[in-house]
Amino acid sequence: MYKNIFFTVVFSLLMISGTAQENWKLAGEKDGIKTYSQKRSDSKINSVKLEAVFQATVSQLTAVIADVSGYDNWVFNSRSTRLLKQVSPSELYYYSEVIFPWPTVNRDFVSHVIISQNPVTKEVNIKANNVSGWEPKKPKLVRIDYSEGSWQLIPLSGKEVQVIYTLQVDPGGDLPAWIINSFSAKGLIQTFKNLRTQVGKTAATTKKLSFIVD
Repeated sequence: MYKNIFFTVVFSLLMISGTAQENWKLAGEKDGIKTYSQKRSDSKINSVKLEAVFQATVSQLTAVIADVSGYDNWVFNSRSTRLLKQVSPSELYYYSEVIFPWPTVNRDFVSHVIISQNPVTKEVNIKANNVSGWEPKKPKLVRIDYSEGSWQLIPLSGKEVQVIYTLQVDPGGDLPAWIINSFSAKGLIQTFKNLRTQVGKTAATTKKLSFIVD
């Protein structure tokens, strides 16, 4: 039962970093997706990193990740997501509720997203960290108070992009750390698979962002 319950402990997103990441341990590789974990000195919950190569351009991937209205189509176990404020084309705030199977309860959070691109290398970085004060806490949900995520989109030759996603999160409640560490990457792997499908389906119709250059 625990395996099914905590399969979704880490999700989209939305979501990490800002701190130096070292000493990553390769946890596995499947379907071209490498999964790494890293122990943290400030928490019993490990950081998680995924790497994969996508058949897409940085502009296509950035457009999909920046479109929070589409998250329910590809972010694993996303129940509902809505834009709270579009500060600029490269900055926004959004609210999301994530499905957690019974007997646990769903989680929710507010994320602050900032998108930037290196003008020389064309690498895109997307940071998404949780913030407080934007949305009242709901009595039937557990608010995630700590989540830091980051996307690195590194253009390769042709229409290929190396995607690196890093996540640190504390899902709150009374979830045992060892269970979170055992199953946290599974939800992210499914998110990567869903993102591949989403980019493939919407590449021709997704509106590209004016400030992202391939």
